[in-house]
Amino acid sequence: MEGRRGRVTHRGSLKEVNMRDRDGTDRGGDVHKSRNGSVELDRNMKEKLLLRKKAEQLKVDLIQQLDSQLNEFVDSLMDESHGLGSSSSLSGSSRPPTDKEGTKLGSSHGQNKQFVVRRSLLDELFEVNHIRTIYHMFIALLILFILSTLVVDFIDEGRLVLHFDLLVFAFGQFPLVVVSWICMFVSALVVPFALLRWWAGVCSSSHHRTSYTLIAVTLLLLYQSVGLGFLPTYIVLRNSLPPASCFILILEQVRLLMKVHSFIRENVPRLWSSGKAGSASVAVPHLNSYLYFLFAPTLIYRERYPRNPCVRWSYVATKLLQVLGCLFYAYYVFVRLCIPQFRSVSSQLFDLRVMVLCIFNSILPGALILFLAFFAFLHCWLNAFAEMLRFGDRMFYRDWWNSTSFANYYRTWNVVVHDWLYYYVYRDFLWMTQKRFRATAMFVVFTVSAVVHEKFAEVFLMNNVLILLLV
Repeated sequence: MEGRRGRVTHRGSLKEVNMRDRDGTDRGGDVHKSRNGSVELDRNMKEKLLLRKKAEQLKVDLIQQLDSQLNEFVDSLMDESHGLGSSSSLSGSSRPPTDKEGTKLGSSHGQNKQFVVRRSLLDELFEVNHIRTIYHMFIALLILFILSTLVVDFIDEGRLVLHFDLLVFAFGQFPLVVVSWICMFVSALVVPFALLRWWAGVCSSSHHRTSYTLIAVTLLLLYQSVGLGFLPTYIVLRNSLPPASCFILILEQVRLLMKVHSFIRENVPRLWSSGKAGSASVAVPHLNSYLYFLFAPTLIYRERYPRNPCVRWSYVATKLLQVLGCLFYAYYVFVRLCIPQFRSVSSQLFDLRVMVLCIFNSILPGALILFLAFFAFLHCWLNAFAEMLRFGDRMFYRDWWNSTSFANYYRTWNVVVHDWLYYYVYRDFLWMTQKRFRATAMFVVFTVSAVVHEKFAEVFLMNNVLILLLV
């Protein structure tokens, strides 16, 4: 009996052990299954994240591709509209050119610049509330600059300082600038116009056209080099004009030089063709057209431009107030962010480390002043004069802030100057070389632009303006 009980007990213990082993195996399988499930879940999550990233990247690529295609379509559509409208209100001369004149002009110009009635890009963008938010943010930043300057001056001086000594210094000797500008403007109005009329008259009735042409070219170059080139620079250096006054006079000097060249360049081929054809009457440009061109915000001469029906004086007042606001904005940026840097450098001996730190600390305020100069001049100032003159074509710039290359930025930053360089330097050079040296033509364009910018820098340095600012 006891043996049987022992056997039964032994069998029962074996069954319990087997049951425990089975339970352990089942639990291990469950754990293994749960681990496999978690691994698969992690793998699925990673795959979903990768797919989402790929979808987002594909979305960005598609949007960029559609945007570029849309821009190309709009540009081509605008070019086609320019070509369709050039025969009516876009004509640049007082009469349609003949076949011979068209051949002559076409050989030198190709397709001329067409003027159409269009608004400035920022005027269109500011109609969007989200874009106007950026404009309001800059206004709020200006208010913060003013308040911080007033508080700092009140703490340091014990009173409010509202003298604006820097602005008074920058625009010093302003009556001399006004008198010099009047002399420059009157000479630019009278001398080229009278010289062109004289040349057109003698060439239409004389057989020595080449001799008279050489005389006219010599007189024109003499006037441009002495009357508009040397004398204004001499006035600036002789009288040590301060920065803003110097900038105004040199800028007007360059502007009048470019306008005189455009006036002569656009009229000489047409007058030469009509005189060579033996026409009894030569269509000399009118003085009022040339006078309008000297004030118009363009550097490409035309007898007529597309005009708006009326003047919005409220728009003019708004733009002039914005110019004034940008001037004070630049003043406060310079006072709060630039002058302390220059003052710390000038108070000690030359140190390369301090100079490098000063340069990098001035990058941000310098970029801000550059944006203010763009907005004040290329948008506000030119639009104000365009509105007063009812000038229709307001494309003074394009969307340079979307540029992905320097070449595109160079073309879109300042359309007014770029058009002059393109038509009178680049394309004329290609015409003279029969379109064989395009790279050289681009180099000549950059050289002319660099010479003008170096002229500004040279006059400023010779006038010791930077030294005065540092001291």
